[in-house]
Amino acid sequence: MTAPIVLVGPAMAVPSRYYRPLVEELESRGWSARALHRRGFEPEGPTASRRDDWSYADEIADLAAAVDAARAEDPDRPVIVLGHSLGGQIAIAHALHHSPPDGIVTVGASVPHFRRYPFGGVPVLAAGLMVGPLTTAFGYLPKPAFGAPGARTLMREWGRWNLTGRVPFDVPRRVDVPSLVIRLQGDAYAVPRAIDAFADRFLDPASTTRWTYRRSEVPEGGTTHHVRWVRSPGPVVDRVLTWWAGEAQDPVSSGSANASSGGQVQARLRSP
Repeated sequence: MTAPIVLVGPAMAVPSRYYRPLVEELESRGWSARALHRRGFEPEGPTASRRDDWSYADEIADLAAAVDAARAEDPDRPVIVLGHSLGGQIAIAHALHHSPPDGIVTVGASVPHFRRYPFGGVPVLAAGLMVGPLTTAFGYLPKPAFGAPGARTLMREWGRWNLTGRVPFDVPRRVDVPSLVIRLQGDAYAVPRAIDAFADRFLDPASTTRWTYRRSEVPEGGTTHHVRWVRSPGPVVDRVLTWWAGEAQDPVSSGSANASSGGQVQARLRSP
């Protein structure tokens, strides 16, 4: 089996260089990997401002170009998109509206609707409520707001999703390419209910495996924190390789694999 190339889609406000440990870990296993740029957070690109703005559609187009480029480099090599948080949302939107990759892995990707979060979703709701007034006043989302400095249009789209549950891209069907959904135990930014809503809404259960990265599996010095898991990514990479060699190649067996991974499978569709 030809080793895949993995395109890592960063989380909101996280630059590509942060994913160097993940890229190096994947390459140490004989795979190829690269972290894609996150608009507004790369040294060579502009940051969000009143003049410099972009949207979910722009981020989706960036990923489409990266997938096309990877395929052109080696048409026989499978392409996997590993989307972290916002990167997972972009990966799903890309697969719905462009020629999809051969596999999708999401880590901490969720529906950001505040009603999916504990304590009435008040902290998440507060983040969403700030977007409109701040982007109107400044022309972009300034620090210290969540995701800042954030592009005006992207953050307004995210804010509407947060407040209303309305997805900022069309969802004509569920994605049916082999997919691995990873939950991080104790992740306060992407809680189980929000991640399950994400998988149920966007992914075909017949081709989807769900796995929870538990604190008991963390190596010394590691964590299941929403962002800092990247610093010690070995167990996540182990699971990605196992999934790709097994469930991704034999979707029929993924149901039993899901059932054995902490009871995470939820075959029925629930509206987010």
